[in-house]
Amino acid sequence: MGKASKSTRKFASSGQLKKTIQTRKKHQQIKKKIQGRRGAKGKGKDQAPVDGDDSGEGEDDNEDVEVEEPNGKGKAGVKGMSVDDFLGAGFMDNDSDAEEEDVDQLDFGEDEEDEEEDITDDQSFASVDDFEDDGDTHMLELSKLAEKDPEFYKYLQENDRDLLDFDPNEMVDAEDEDEGEDEEDVEMESEKLPILTKEILRGWQKALLEHRSLRALRKLLVAFRSAAHMNEENQVLAWSIDSSTMYNKLVTTALKFTPVVLVHHVPYKTLPNGKYKPPTQSPKQKALQKLILSYFNNLVHLIPQLTDNEQLQLAFAESAKVLPYVITSRKAIKSYLKTCLEVWSTGEDSVRIAAFLAIRRLACSTDDAILDLVLKSTYLELVRSSKSTSTHKLPSINLMKNSASEIFCLDHTAAYQHAFGYIRQLAIHLRNSMKTKTKEAYRQVYNWQYVHCVDFWALVVARACSTQAQVERGQESELKALIYPLVQVSLGAIKLISNSRSYPFHLHIVRSMLHLSRHTNTYIPLTPYLLPVITSSLITSGKPKSSTLRPLDFEANIRAPAQYLKTRVYMEGLVEEAVFIMAEWLASTPVHGSIAFPEIIVPIVVSLRKTLKTAKSKSKGATGKDTGVVKGLVERIEESAKWVERKRKGVSFGPGKMSDVERWEAELKVEDSPLAKYVKVQRKGRVKRKNLVDNAAKGEDEILDDD
Repeated sequence: MGKASKSTRKFASSGQLKKTIQTRKKHQQIKKKIQGRRGAKGKGKDQAPVDGDDSGEGEDDNEDVEVEEPNGKGKAGVKGMSVDDFLGAGFMDNDSDAEEEDVDQLDFGEDEEDEEEDITDDQSFASVDDFEDDGDTHMLELSKLAEKDPEFYKYLQENDRDLLDFDPNEMVDAEDEDEGEDEEDVEMESEKLPILTKEILRGWQKALLEHRSLRALRKLLVAFRSAAHMNEENQVLAWSIDSSTMYNKLVTTALKFTPVVLVHHVPYKTLPNGKYKPPTQSPKQKALQKLILSYFNNLVHLIPQLTDNEQLQLAFAESAKVLPYVITSRKAIKSYLKTCLEVWSTGEDSVRIAAFLAIRRLACSTDDAILDLVLKSTYLELVRSSKSTSTHKLPSINLMKNSASEIFCLDHTAAYQHAFGYIRQLAIHLRNSMKTKTKEAYRQVYNWQYVHCVDFWALVVARACSTQAQVERGQESELKALIYPLVQVSLGAIKLISNSRSYPFHLHIVRSMLHLSRHTNTYIPLTPYLLPVITSSLITSGKPKSSTLRPLDFEANIRAPAQYLKTRVYMEGLVEEAVFIMAEWLASTPVHGSIAFPEIIVPIVVSLRKTLKTAKSKSKGATGKDTGVVKGLVERIEESAKWVERKRKGVSFGPGKMSDVERWEAELKVEDSPLAKYVKVQRKGRVKRKNLVDNAAKGEDEILDDD
């Protein structure tokens, strides 16, 4: 046997030799069975044996098939090549010289200058090139097979899918390759991979820009695979990349050019609501599908390796454009979603936003199963990431909650199913804790995950049921029905434990309910959960302990440390935080915007004045600063009550005229009230103080003021 040709050696080095041999043997076995079955139904003089096997062997392979006498001639084959000839791979039964010529044709008609580029990775997607020359004969034969013998075509789909994906251009003679396999492997080890240069890449770019060339796209994506799996063991690569500059240019070119070429050749449809459909089935789409999936999987593999933020943002932005073409591959979608969620929960802000936009793009598919997968995976990733919370991690968690709430508001009907189930899960945890009443049971509720889950669902429902959202949708959201159960679960969690150490947890839940009340215009009674915090802090049995502890950060704590209990700094912090939240609640539209505001605040003012009086006469813990904050709130509340009374002085309708009441409340400008102005000033002061603390923590030269 002479020395194998260069193309033959390249094919042998790809590691596909054994697979090719097995495929050919499988083809021959299936061909015998099919030939035997057809022969049993209609044997005739014109029927030829397969691969030299006589009809008796065909009968032995199908002894369980009942043989009938032939009534006529067998079915006609496909034009140009019968199905039996095709499955029998008769075109491979030639002498060694003809086999070498067939292997040499794997160059696909390219110039000799590109011979070094025609390596094994190219061959797996070679059928893509043929669409630039008006189609592939092999695919036409398969389409005719599906039309003329659908029963047999269905059998192949169910029992041997690889047979339908069979490409005769990739086949070589098994015996010839088997004998020379060892020698060729040694020779290929000594050969070096071609180095990707700027000229080669520039040529691909030109072909992609001017002609949207599929041949150039295939070469580019083969090189992209080499970049994605560079420096990995057991990988058969096509190109060698010798510089970081070339690497970056290759990755950027593949990311930017691939969606453009795909849209040109296989366009997809975008609906008016922003959702998209996968491209319609066509021979070109089917031929490109393997190439697209390979590129997409390589991209998912590459993303964790990228370290440059700009390149990561580009990867997420461009990969999102390819999603309509891979949406039918559940495995690829799950892998992509997992990668996006990892970056969304751990990366820098700019990269996390890019990952979120990719997740949002994935959720815009018309496939409801994809949307359900995105919603469930996003929520679970949020829960896992919020297990522990600190001052530094809190902004990251808030970003995740705000972005995830946007995804849940894409489809309110689908979001309702998930929200109902997860809110019910919170209720079950609460019920178990109330029944068991042990420390372990209480921890099922008094933890950061529970707090963030309550806050997240408050964000989702508030965004979905806001006045602006309802106007845009033209109807009420399905999520509006979840306001009541969410409020009941949240307020029940506050009642579970009532001691000074758990007050930070109470304040977190109250803030979430305040956000929900303000955006959904729903009245939620929060004063019964704020007044005990103020009262217990102002009225104490003993003198507070002196300490040098710095003020407790209530945003980053749900349980006060033991050293803070009964200290002056902790009590002052509780009073200040509770008074501010109460002022915000009273100044919100559902409360202050009510025509009955002067009557609503009566029990609140009475309770606060009574607390001030008791603290002044009996308590040793109250300070002038604490009582001054509460007294200032009471004065602003009373001024706002008088302001509302003046506004409603000329009202001529009664409380029963709800339409007139709603119209009056809609015209009332709450932001002009004394209480609203008071809250605005307090909010600015808190923001300024927080900025000073943050700057001091960063080591900047800032002076902290006590006031």
